[in-house]
Amino acid sequence: MDTFAFIIHPIDPKRDVSRKFPFLGRVLNEKQIDFFSTFFPPVYISEIEGIRSEATDKEIKGWFIACPYTPRRMMELPERMVYRKIIQTGRLAEKLGAQILGLGAFTSVVGDAGITIAKALDVPVTTGDSYTVMVAVESIREAACVMDIPLQTSTAAVVGATGAIGQVCAELLADDVERLYLIGRRQEKLEELRDRLMDRARALRPGSAQAELIVSTKMDVLAEAQLILTVTSALHDVIRPEHLQPGSVVCDVARPRDVSAMVAAARDDILVIDGGMVDVPGAVDFHFNFGFPPGKAYACMAETIALALEGRFEDYTLGKHLTRERVDEIDGMAKKHGFRLSGFRSFEREVTEEQIETVRRNARNARNTRRVHPAYA
Repeated sequence: MDTFAFIIHPIDPKRDVSRKFPFLGRVLNEKQIDFFSTFFPPVYISEIEGIRSEATDKEIKGWFIACPYTPRRMMELPERMVYRKIIQTGRLAEKLGAQILGLGAFTSVVGDAGITIAKALDVPVTTGDSYTVMVAVESIREAACVMDIPLQTSTAAVVGATGAIGQVCAELLADDVERLYLIGRRQEKLEELRDRLMDRARALRPGSAQAELIVSTKMDVLAEAQLILTVTSALHDVIRPEHLQPGSVVCDVARPRDVSAMVAAARDDILVIDGGMVDVPGAVDFHFNFGFPPGKAYACMAETIALALEGRFEDYTLGKHLTRERVDEIDGMAKKHGFRLSGFRSFEREVTEEQIETVRRNARNARNTRRVHPAYA
């Protein structure tokens, strides 16, 4: 039976540590967890079984293994120490017999985004970013549909546009919308991305219409966007209630989250969805609660699983430059084996049809209020 392993790590320290070690999660505070994670070894979490391809009927198994570092610790410690701990975790995957290893959350963005880790291991490595891109864009397209936002005449924004995931998300969305804001921290990088996307569009579609591309380092331009895809590697939330217009959709792919929990509490006229959740083919049992309902996984996990089902045991998505060709390839692979975009979730809870209708209604009311009372605009 072909095999895989996937590295996870604590993102919300107390909550995530409690899932494996309830006592430690209860008695230690976040600062203590951060400190002790420096000395904790890699952790075996669970065996994953029941995954079966719809196309080939092939069954595989895998394992969750944990790098103990929190995101804050990964940012604070010297890069070589973080590499060493992730590589130690990869060695555990090799001992278990994994034929491919997926890097989850911050382990996929540290340093050179997996390249150094892959060179140090015998098992091939992928960050899962290619399939994450496709699932994120499909999620925003589907959300636009349910929120009655016409995609071709809409204004969208990618926050973290110059990152590995953000660049290809921007490339895909530029084909869909009328206007696209590219938002990041460095003006020159944003301008380089804009020029590259414009050159590509001209080369592929000479003389045809293309999205207007606008770069910004300011978050207040989000007020112009109906569709927002956010993919930064920030440690803290970057999108707040005052940034958003009524009826807009925010797809948050980042972990830790980019969207403040205050958005959900203060704005009942906004649809916030967690990006990157898919249904896994077969009667999968992860034997571990990582926050999703049974049978569902993050897109980065799904990329690792799809490669194992395909028998593609090779370094797949690595580094800070992704290609659209690879994104399209893994999307075809995943569809072939039976992975599907799952229902919407928001802050780890299911989004119901009733909630979507409530958001639509509140957005209409908010827009009407602004028209009648311009002072509120």
